[in-house]
Amino acid sequence: MASRRDKTPSRGVSLRETLISAGLETHLADMLDEMPHRVVQVEPRRPFREQGVKRDEVMFVRSGILSKFKTDSSGRRQIVALRFSGEGILPRDGLAEYGIQAIVRSEIMVGRAEDFDPLVLAHPELQRFFWRLIQRNEAIGYEWLVNCGRRDSTARVAHLLCETAVRMNVDTQHMTNPFTQQQIADITGQTSVNVNRVFADMERQGLIKRKGREIQFSDWAEIARVGSFQPSYLAV
Repeated sequence: MASRRDKTPSRGVSLRETLISAGLETHLADMLDEMPHRVVQVEPRRPFREQGVKRDEVMFVRSGILSKFKTDSSGRRQIVALRFSGEGILPRDGLAEYGIQAIVRSEIMVGRAEDFDPLVLAHPELQRFFWRLIQRNEAIGYEWLVNCGRRDSTARVAHLLCETAVRMNVDTQHMTNPFTQQQIADITGQTSVNVNRVFADMERQGLIKRKGREIQFSDWAEIARVGSFQPSYLAV
């Protein structure tokens, strides 16, 4: 099974507290937090939702990372977006052009659009709040487009690592790399072999040090420069 109903106490982030810290008024955060939902554990081994199907649900990532992906006619995959802990996926009309798969084992809250949409329509403050989140995701999408279209192999990976560190809210000294080399390849439009070479080159250049999945940023300012990373686009 790709997912199951969680029967154990959650250690994930709180939807209510996340919404309040993002600037939503408490009574509105309470309404969303109390909306009917189920908590699901999502394994990374297979897609959680396939592309090309109706997506009449809202998701909130309590822990882990979800990816949105598309495949071409030959079955090759491109990861087109990520949702980290504390982020979500909104409902959409019609068929979804993307599938959803976990990067690591993740815990998510899944609610129904038929419960979510009336709340948003009835409260202009919620409409403005989610519009800001949509604009943020759009800005991230623009960065990813430039990353795959114009930056070289090293810059692509450097930018992804910097963005990941900021969105995971870790310090700029080190982080645990959540991705496999194939996942990085699927995000940055490369092969896994080339990603391996890029990591080796970054170590030789003194940008990072690796020990297993742990990455130490030897010089944050320099790796940000190499990746042309400016974090302002991540602001809500």
